[in-house]
Amino acid sequence: MRDATLVFLIKGNPVSEILLGYKKAGFAQGKFNGFGGKVEAGETIECAAVRELEEEASVKVAQHDLAEMARLTFFFPTMPEWDQVVYVFLARRWQGEPVESDEMQPAWYKVSDIPFASMWQDDPHWLPRVLAGQRVRAWFTFGQDNETVIEARVEEWQTWPDL
Repeated sequence: MRDATLVFLIKGNPVSEILLGYKKAGFAQGKFNGFGGKVEAGETIECAAVRELEEEASVKVAQHDLAEMARLTFFFPTMPEWDQVVYVFLARRWQGEPVESDEMQPAWYKVSDIPFASMWQDDPHWLPRVLAGQRVRAWFTFGQDNETVIEARVEEWQTWPDL
């Protein structure tokens, strides 16, 4: 199972806006999502999150400005090579303005207008909780179409266990 990252830039306290990217190519093409991707060999989760955000949106964030809010485990029984653990971060501080890349087209959304119908089907299960300040861990199993969530478990995670 591979490790991956997701970073969401946010504005407001409580959160009023979120930066999403429309995926133009590759895995999850045609969906809105946070910015992130695979963790490379020898790279920490946080370094991968910083690198992916800069590659996909030309925005720089310091590692200490990343708040780890979720750990999501995804199972794709018909595509086990897609199985992954995704580390989700929120960031309130960054440098630069989001710029479209070959892979992602960034856009700000009010929290009330998040386009869940154009996102992964797991997102409504956990993203609102994270944006409300709750740390969560979750497990999702997808059906044969690799789109439909057939099993979901989300729980609040006050402290992270030693792994």
